[in-house]
Amino acid sequence: QVQLVESGGGLVQAGGSLSLSCAASGIRFLYKAMGWYRQAPGKPRELVAEATSSGMTTSGDSTSYADAVKGRFTISRDKVQNLVYLQMDSLKPEDTAVYYCHAQRLSDDIPLDYWGQGTQVTVSS
Repeated sequence: QVQLVESGGGLVQAGGSLSLSCAASGIRFLYKAMGWYRQAPGKPRELVAEATSSGMTTSGDSTSYADAVKGRFTISRDKVQNLVYLQMDSLKPEDTAVYYCHAQRLSDDIPLDYWGQGTQVTVSS
């Protein structure tokens, strides 16, 4: 059983900062990717940022960001502890959404995806 537990959401004024954290608990796996998605009301879930590894625990991750957050958000990951963080700076009202932690591992080359329960981020103008 795998659980992804997020923390750190909340309410902030435009221009402010928030940090999100996510911890994967339960059976320990080496995750191919860990990252963050978000879903605003009436919109589909979208990728915010993801860190993907080549497979070796000690190797570095490649990171990808949605165009809307490039230069403002920073993702980081602790692959040993199965933690992933999202530092969000210069927040805008359009960043308001439920943010979901995501993790993917490979089982016999088949991707298996896990999701957190979501944490609300609200940016007031």
